[in-house]
Order: sequence, then structure tokens, then C-alpha cells
Amino acid sequence: MARSSTAKVSFRALLVLAVVALGVYALDQISKFLVVTNLTEGDVVRVLDDVLQLHFVRNPGAAFSLASGMTWIFSIIATGVVVFIVWFAGRIRSVAWSVVFGLLLGGVLGNLTDRLLREPGFGVGHVVDFISTPWMIPAIYNVADMSIVVSMGIFMILTIRGIGLDGVRTPAAAGKDAPAKDSSSKADSTADGLVGPAPTESAP
Repeated sequence: MARSSTAKVSFRALLVLAVVALGVYALDQISKFLVVTNLTEGDVVRVLDDVLQLHFVRNPGAAFSLASGMTWIFSIIATGVVVFIVWFAGRIRSVAWSVVFGLLLGGVLGNLTDRLLREPGFGVGHVVDFISTPWMIPAIYNVADMSIVVSMGIFMILTIRGIGLDGVRTPAAAGKDAPAKDSSSKADSTADGLVGPAPTESAP
């Protein structure tokens, strides 16, 4: 019975991972297609003044336009990440962790597709970036980049909380409040002893 329950949770986790990854990938590629077909490289469209702008650029580097000129290295790294997630996915039992790896997989696949299929060539293609928020960060990014960053944020939260791949908190994390409870219990026991019935005197 426990084995079938574990298999069911595993299937649900894999399904969530796949749906999240495909959703992010589709949103990333569709948004890039709309930008490429409707804007000219270098165009800036103010959506919300300086809060949100569309600024079409082609990025040969990593996320947020970092390390330009090392495209082929990032292509290799991204391929390795994709292979690892696909191989590792069967160990995930937690829906929260499935979301983490789904966001990461979808984001990595989105930018990897650009590097493999876009100009100037296979493996060294430039990633399409178009989202600009000058008030928050002086870089231009895309949906895939945002997905990767969000996945890392959730990863940190789950790790700090001590939640494992099976969705269960580790004993160390779950027992952080135990000392307070133990001391409280001891205090109560001591108090009970102090206020308990006084010993009866033996009759003369």
C-alpha cells in the first residue's frame, strides 16, 4: 500500500514538473517570437514609463547579459543541466520541488533553444532579451531568465526550511522548536510539584 502511494506521489511530481517546464518554455518562446517579429533590434517601447520597458537586444552571454562572448560554454552547461534534471526527476516526490525543477528546466531550455537555433550559428546563437526594469536592475532579460531566478529563490526557501525532495521536513528542521517545548514541559512539571498537595503529617 505504501509503495503504490509513493508511486502516485512520484507521478504527480513528474507531471507538475513537466507542466511547469512546458509552460515556461512555451511562454518564453512565444514572447521572443512576438518581439522578433514586431520590433527591430534596439527598439525601446515604454510600457509603464521607466518601470517596465520592452528593449529588444540579442545577448551572446549568460542571463542578464553577463559574460558576453562565452556563448558556447553556456550552451554546454545548459545541456548538462537539462540532462541532469531529466535524470534526477524520478527522485522528486514533492510538488514544491517539482515546481523548482520545472521552472529551472523551462528557463534553461528556453535560452538553450536560442543558443542552438538562432544566429550567428549552432551553439553560439544569441539569446533574445527584451524586458527592462531600470528602477530595479540595470540589465535586460527575458521570461527564461525570470524563471531561473524564481526557481533559485524557491530553492533557497525550501532548503532553509529543511524540506526534502519527498516534501518532509528533516528532523533537524522540524525539531528546532523542541527545546522550547521540552523546557516548557519541565517548567510545568516543576510547577506541578511545587503546588501539589502537601505531605500529610503522621498522627501522633
